[in-house]
Amino acid sequence: MSTIVIITDDMIKQFQTLMEQIDEPLKISFKHIHQGYPTETLVRFLKARDGNVSKAHKMLFDCLNWRIQNEIDSILAKPIIPMDLYRAIRDSQLMGMSGYTKEGLPVIAVGLGLSTFDKVSIHYYVQSHIQINEYRDRIILPSATEKFGRNISSCVKVIDLTGLKLSALNHIKLLTVTSTIDDLNYPEKTDKYYVVNAPYICSACWKVVRPLLQERTRDKVKFLPGCGREDLLEIMDYASLPHFCKREGSGSSRHSCNGTTDNCFSLDHDFHQQLYDYIKQEAALMEAPLKQWSFHVDFPEPDPEGTKIAETIQSEFQRLGDQNGLSNSLHYLGTNGN
Repeated sequence: MSTIVIITDDMIKQFQTLMEQIDEPLKISFKHIHQGYPTETLVRFLKARDGNVSKAHKMLFDCLNWRIQNEIDSILAKPIIPMDLYRAIRDSQLMGMSGYTKEGLPVIAVGLGLSTFDKVSIHYYVQSHIQINEYRDRIILPSATEKFGRNISSCVKVIDLTGLKLSALNHIKLLTVTSTIDDLNYPEKTDKYYVVNAPYICSACWKVVRPLLQERTRDKVKFLPGCGREDLLEIMDYASLPHFCKREGSGSSRHSCNGTTDNCFSLDHDFHQQLYDYIKQEAALMEAPLKQWSFHVDFPEPDPEGTKIAETIQSEFQRLGDQNGLSNSLHYLGTNGN
């Protein structure tokens, strides 16, 4: 059983020395990552590699090269157009921001159970996912840092599993791609994962998957009863609750009784309107012609641990589904990337 590693000043100094030796383009890209807090960023990468300075340095070096090769530093100047196309993404990749915790951490809501990922190609979904990550890191977190008077470098995620079906396994490729991108390039950016509205099959699957995860990851995940409202109100105000947590039995997380302005997944929500406007403004500053095609990013290979976890989820969902008579067609399981 692994233990939590304490990051020491000596580890940080060794890491800083290594970073002083990298090429100038990498140093420029590093500034986009650390947003004025380089030491805290090094600590994140050290934590992700259990305090191993050499591995943390390679991880960050690879991350910076990935950013340069895929033009990630300018991805917030590449709008997904036309807006109807972007609306289709928002309707099928349910993700948004509902507010802040009492400590100032952004609350990111993810409607995993009802996300269909069936409106556009995988490349658009990956592009949008990275844009939300970059907007969080470059705009939302610095703004929160200024507002709350302390460095805020991570968020909490509330994951809604309403409507989760076995057919969700058809999207395992996309989910593996986005989670691998997050693990390798945005480490330690999520403080806690709160899972709500979880069906029995998911809770049972978690018991099998949990031992496969590293201790620091296991400790971040918490399953809450029902919609999680009462538990979440201990760490955030009612106004910051995702719409699907505001009342029991609220039905689909895709819609809300208060309309689209309360639904943080909707393109009409303030968060997505501000994000989309920001990207259009950045594109205008670049004075580059707008193009109507997806922005392709190299998909990283998942590490063996990630592959094993994905395979375990597939087999466990299948087994539990068979036991409970829930099986449906899994013909495209693990291959239907689009």
